[in-house]
This record gives sequence, C-alpha cells and structure tokens, in this order.
Amino acid sequence: MRRFGLLALALITLTGARAPAPRPILVPDVSQHEVLLRQGFTGADLLLYGAIMTPEGHRAGRDYDIVVVLEGPTSPMVLREKRKMAGMWVNADSTTLRSVPSFYAMASTRPINKIVDERTAAIYEMGLDSLQLSPGGAVDPALQKRFAAGLAELMARRGLYAQNDHGVTITDQVLYRARITLPSSVQTGTYTAETFAISQGRVLASAVSRVEVRKEGMEKAVADFSSHSAFSYGLLAVSLSVLMGWLAGRLFVKR
Repeated sequence: MRRFGLLALALITLTGARAPAPRPILVPDVSQHEVLLRQGFTGADLLLYGAIMTPEGHRAGRDYDIVVVLEGPTSPMVLREKRKMAGMWVNADSTTLRSVPSFYAMASTRPINKIVDERTAAIYEMGLDSLQLSPGGAVDPALQKRFAAGLAELMARRGLYAQNDHGVTITDQVLYRARITLPSSVQTGTYTAETFAISQGRVLASAVSRVEVRKEGMEKAVADFSSHSAFSYGLLAVSLSVLMGWLAGRLFVKR
C-alpha cells in the first residue's frame, strides 16, 4: 500500500507539472533576394522582415529579442600594421586571417551585451567584437584583438561593416523588421541573412535567408572577360591606355 501511495503521488506530481513552453518558429524573408550591380549602381536598401510564431502557427505571444546578421562571402586576408620609424611609415606586425567577411551588418532590438553573454555572441558571431576571423598560426591574443578591431574600423569607414543596436523593431510581439544598406562597393556572391529569436540569454530559434549579388550588363561582360581571358584582358587594357595617351598627345600638339 505504501508503494502504491508513492506511485500515485508521483503521477499526481507529473500531471500537475507545467509543460515547458514550446520553442518559437521564425518565418523570415528579404525584400530583395537578388541585387543586380549595373552601371551607376549606388547601393541598395534591404528590408529583412518576418514573424515569430508557435509550432501551431499562432502568435508566439511573449517578449523576444531579435538579432539579424547579414554576412557576405568570406576570403583570406593579410593585415599589416604600419609604424613610423626614422620619419618613414614601414610595415611592422602582420597577421593572416583565413575567414574575413566581405560584408557584415548586424541589427538587434537592443545592445547585444544586454541580450546574450560574450560566449553566446562569439558562437553566433553577433556583433563586430564577436567576428570569428580564423587567424592563421599562433597569434598573441592581444595582437589578434588589435588587428580585428582595426579591420572592423577600416571596413566600417568603407561602409562594409555596420552594427545597429536598435535596428530591429517588433510589432505586436509577432512581426519584426530591420533595414540594412548595401554600399555601391559591395562584392558579388551569396549573402546569408540569419535571424535569431532570443529569450533570457538563450537562442531559441534561428532561420536563414539568402541574397544573391551579381553583376549584369556591361559590368558582367567585363568581369567575365577579365576572369576567363586574363591575358587578353590585360593586353587590351594596356593597348587602350597607350591609344588614349597617344590621342591626348596629338590633341595637345595641335593646340
């Protein structure tokens, strides 16, 4: 009887236990899934938007923080630090980074350090301070941090890196939106837009959309010619330079 009573009590406890809240589902989209680089391209504004839903398709109905990260193709890069010695600027320390995004922009509902801790931010690369650039070889951590900060500052001045701590708005706890600008100097390739739904410092859901940036028209023809026929392209460029110089000289002589 005692064993039966304990079993009944356990069943009552389990029945009365509160079920964990279901994880939300993100339904993301982008205003443009394709950006065409034509002559006179001055940049593009992308609207990243979507909804936070329950698995049943209803409104999530609770407060979430949303973080949106748009990242371009990555490539290796060698960074060199210049120092002034004997009145001249010379290369000093250098490092090789194996995975540098050609473009990076993050938008969030509030400052990222108030949403997640440093470890979580580093795992998901949330914020310019948390980019995982994959240094080649053994690098002093302090030196690596200085180079990463210098790279972020340089790319930000070019409009290629950005962080907006109040760039995401949420309406009725279900619809979110963020606006990110691609500059005119943006590279071609596949861009990944990843959205995170976060609550109490934990990433509960994520979803990915993609944007293709490609050249079209004369720009595409020139790019294809230079990559597929590099020697002919170089020869043509030199010939055109010589021709233009000769024409300029003739015009100057006639005057």
